[in-house]
Amino acid sequence: MYLRPKTLNEAVVQLKMPGIKVLSGGTDFYPALGDRIVHEPVMDISGLGELRGISKHANYFRIGGLTTWTDVIHAPLPRCFDALKSAAREVGSVQIQNRGTVAGNLCNASPAADGVPPLLVLDAEMELASSRGARRIPLADFIVGNRKTQRHPDELLTAVWVPRTLENASSTFSKLGARRYLVISISMVAVVLLVEAGTVAAARVAVGSCSAVARRLTAVERDLVGTSVREGLGRRVTADHLSALTPIDDVRATAEYRRDASLIMVRRVLDACAEAA
Repeated sequence: MYLRPKTLNEAVVQLKMPGIKVLSGGTDFYPALGDRIVHEPVMDISGLGELRGISKHANYFRIGGLTTWTDVIHAPLPRCFDALKSAAREVGSVQIQNRGTVAGNLCNASPAADGVPPLLVLDAEMELASSRGARRIPLADFIVGNRKTQRHPDELLTAVWVPRTLENASSTFSKLGARRYLVISISMVAVVLLVEAGTVAAARVAVGSCSAVARRLTAVERDLVGTSVREGLGRRVTADHLSALTPIDDVRATAEYRRDASLIMVRRVLDACAEAA
């Protein structure tokens, strides 16, 4: 059964159907099928225009769930979103960026999802809607494991809300892979840095692909506040600051390599972000 609701209200009613699958950009949905045939009902939400686009509000920016990565790249956003824009350019090919959605990337919940670290450092909140109403949950709590989220089967991720608290901060994203393009990351780092009078007023650092869930390095963030950017931020980061990471050995890299590479990347990204501040 193929369903294509025209409104969000219609969609959340249809989501009550047992076993229903949600289809948006389809860039993960179809490859995951392989040679299998879909027997469950499929709800195509790509026609819900109300879920696409980026808007500015008094205290938040709202990124609609069906906003594509190409939309993010071309949107006029403040510099704190530079890391997210950089990550958007790393989401597969241009064709994937044109079709893939922000909500799809987050709900897929891959440890290597490019969109997660830059949204984590922006303190993003997820908006979930069902026939029962809407709720918000921090991204830090939304993804709970490899391919696991707090989204209930009858909910849609309708929007991502980003508070405007660090709007004037600089931000940077870096990704390490076995080749330059079209690669699943070995490690990736996102940083948001607010500098006032040459001193770090706020810092946000997140690392992806080195744990089942991308993680904020809160110990680094605390230790950087009050530090002069002229003294060099990267050198203040030690291996102990990355102790919360739990990298694994796989075909792309060993756990030891991931940990060592992540330390170097955090240092470099912090220094780059400080130079741009």
